[in-house]
Amino acid sequence: MMKSLVAAAVAAAVAFGGVALAAPTKIGNSAKGKVLTNEQGMTLYTFAKDSKGKSACNDGCAKNWPPLLAKAGAKGGDGYSTIKRADGKMQWAYKGKPLYTWKNDKKPGDITGDGFLNGAWHIAKP
Repeated sequence: MMKSLVAAAVAAAVAFGGVALAAPTKIGNSAKGKVLTNEQGMTLYTFAKDSKGKSACNDGCAKNWPPLLAKAGAKGGDGYSTIKRADGKMQWAYKGKPLYTWKNDKKPGDITGDGFLNGAWHIAKP
């Protein structure tokens, strides 16, 4: 009985640890193939004007392109990391590129922001 309780506790700890380190994105489908999405299935984008680990999309830009925010203490892994934004909030990045949604995408699979601003915005691909 005691061994099975210990085994269950270890399994729960491993499972809980896996949840804490789960990727902050999902993979969805679009007309251009697989894309990274947020929890609601909305397409994520990267911005060519960002430098590695630093967002150039703030203030009005961030209203149009909401950043994929990370909770305090969030940990990356498997290509994911967090960056500190100019407003002090934490944002998810994939392979060093901060991630955003686009206010004009209305449903999962929409990719209306791809190529926006003379090609500066790109769908984030897994």
